[in-house]
Amino acid sequence: MLSRVYCASTIGVDARLIEVEVNRSGGLPKYFLVGLPDRAVSESKDRIDAALKNADAYFPRGRITVNLAPADLPKEGSAFDLPIAVSLLAVSEQIQIEKLEKSLILGELALDGKLRPVKGVLPMAVEAKNQGLDYIILPKENGPEAAVVDGIKVLPFADLREVMRWFENENSKAPLKINPKNLFSTNGKADVLDFEDVRGQENVKRALEVSAAGGHNAIMVGPPGSGKTMMARRLPTILPPLTLGEALETTKIHSVAGILDSGKSLVTHRPFRSPHHTVSDVALVGGGSIPMPGEISMAHNGVLFLDELPEFKRSALEVMRQPLEDGNVSISRARMSVNYPSRIMLVASMNPSPTGDWYDPDDENGATPMQMQRYLNRISGPMLDRIDLHVDVEKVSFDELSAKTKGESSASIRKRVIDAREIQSRRFMGIEGVYSNAQMNTKMARKICRIDDAGEGMLKKAMNTLGLSARAYDRILKVSRTIADLDRSESIQANHIAEAIQYRSLDREGWLG
Repeated sequence: MLSRVYCASTIGVDARLIEVEVNRSGGLPKYFLVGLPDRAVSESKDRIDAALKNADAYFPRGRITVNLAPADLPKEGSAFDLPIAVSLLAVSEQIQIEKLEKSLILGELALDGKLRPVKGVLPMAVEAKNQGLDYIILPKENGPEAAVVDGIKVLPFADLREVMRWFENENSKAPLKINPKNLFSTNGKADVLDFEDVRGQENVKRALEVSAAGGHNAIMVGPPGSGKTMMARRLPTILPPLTLGEALETTKIHSVAGILDSGKSLVTHRPFRSPHHTVSDVALVGGGSIPMPGEISMAHNGVLFLDELPEFKRSALEVMRQPLEDGNVSISRARMSVNYPSRIMLVASMNPSPTGDWYDPDDENGATPMQMQRYLNRISGPMLDRIDLHVDVEKVSFDELSAKTKGESSASIRKRVIDAREIQSRRFMGIEGVYSNAQMNTKMARKICRIDDAGEGMLKKAMNTLGLSARAYDRILKVSRTIADLDRSESIQANHIAEAIQYRSLDREGWLG
């Protein structure tokens, strides 16, 4: 006798339907599991056996062959426990099988029959809908995540007994329904970080506002204790809110990576990822025998903060160059090749020298210009070229620290950022993959970022004086366009170009002090 149920497996941020086929025949009791299962899938038999007994069911006798098709696709994870168990129940006629062909089944089994959550549920639910299935049966903790997909009935269960009961009586469980649009006001914590807590540093806050308004990468250079990390952690509070499409994209990645909070439906706040400088290349950009997303993809539609940039391994920084340019990571392995989106804002910080301070000719024990240059040279020129804004951060004075007045709030800065992004949305309407000034390619930048004669003369002088690269030239054009958008100016003025040139401090020979 043969039974067949549907499960799914993730490939990148997408999913593929998997058929779990179970054949039972006469002969000595024997169990075979085929179809390129990994260790977790191969160990499912013992979990399923105990779960069935504790759910007042039994493991069928005879020669049992379980095939996970397509057989040439590697299967990994514990989501196959429940579909295999249900298929075994069906082949031994312990449940009704009419609804099996219309259902996607996912879940890990505990020994007592309870269902444990699995990862990658959102892309699996999307695939189930695309394949025309009617139901998705899964652990209750994964229910809210799957329920954001419209057009499929989501049935979350606590244990195997409830699943068996539903196959006998469809009315024993009502489908879970969630309106994704309501989650943006109910599913997030209020921001506890605010730019009003930052004393002084008005020039740095202005640079981060420009960065947020155009989606530009930025690096802050300053001594310890000047507030670089403090301001970077507050950057998400001035970014525009996620759209529903962006939230779904981000949630897919977090679901596949297994970092989505249990019982949560959507990622409704822009991600902020801050890996330690000891992070490996694979952890940063993704990889593994079965490729998983790295930090750069988990920060998709949000901020990736690299504190003390020169301390990161050079190889790790170099592998980021292509994802920063293209907005996605392509990971190729012998068995498969996957793409993970990585449209991020890179924000980095660094001390000006190994001693932590700027060059001071009056300090005999301080950093020397040679030490500062060597420290900066740990970051390659092509990597620095991909960072639009270079911002010098000075120490905060006592008067600024002790001032009673608060700084400008994140809410007021965010309003200006949103207004600038709306201008860009209208500008790039109908252009796929471009949502902000930072995402323009060279051809678009030259066409859209037109400057007057005064601005062109100023930029020409800066290019010749600073020895800027062609990529730096494009960066200045894009940043000046963002500054003009913040000013609600149709054209780019000379003062916009001047401010954008100021944000290329690491290209200047005089940055050392």
